Amino acid sequence: MKDQLRTHIEKIVPLSDEEFEHISSFFIYKKYKKHQFLIQEGDAVPYNYFVLKGLLKLVYTNDAGKEHIVGFAMEDWWETDFQAYYKETKASLSLECVEDTEVLCLNLDDYRKLCREFPKLEHFFLEKAYMGFISAQQRIISSMTDGIKERYKQLIEKYPSLIQRVPKSLLAAYLGVSRETLSRLSV
Repeated sequence: MKDQLRTHIEKIVPLSDEEFEHISSFFIYKKYKKHQFLIQEGDAVPYNYFVLKGLLKLVYTNDAGKEHIVGFAMEDWWETDFQAYYKETKASLSLECVEDTEVLCLNLDDYRKLCREFPKLEHFFLEKAYMGFISAQQRIISSMTDGIKERYKQLIEKYPSLIQRVPKSLLAAYLGVSRETLSRLSV
């Protein structure tokens, strides 16, 4: 399972066996069941999670109790409530398993220590953050300029495997429409 982490990191930076052995010692392996929470709104956020297997949803719940899906995370993706994780505040988002899930967990102190000890790992995390920011900006722009049919089409093209794994009700919450509206789309 840690080989998956190494392969993931080495897509951006090379690692020696000794470097990876030390780096991997900072990660904690955990398993979660479908519908189990890794993070709940209002709680502390102890980890950034690297998904080995399974599927997660990051959710914001408004004052009326309506869930808005901020994002999904599947194999080889990182997810957490980043604001709460980095600022060491309480979570404003929840992270829940859509499927049984296995993750590697990295706490903030260990993240900072690894970045100090391994500048190339800091570079890796910076590259991952850049890609995350770009993706978030694209999604925001799309939500402001594209209709639901176009946004759904983009989702299918960008993440075809996600469409097969996520119930339509969750896709609708991610796209900000009702389940019925999503069902009427013919893409």
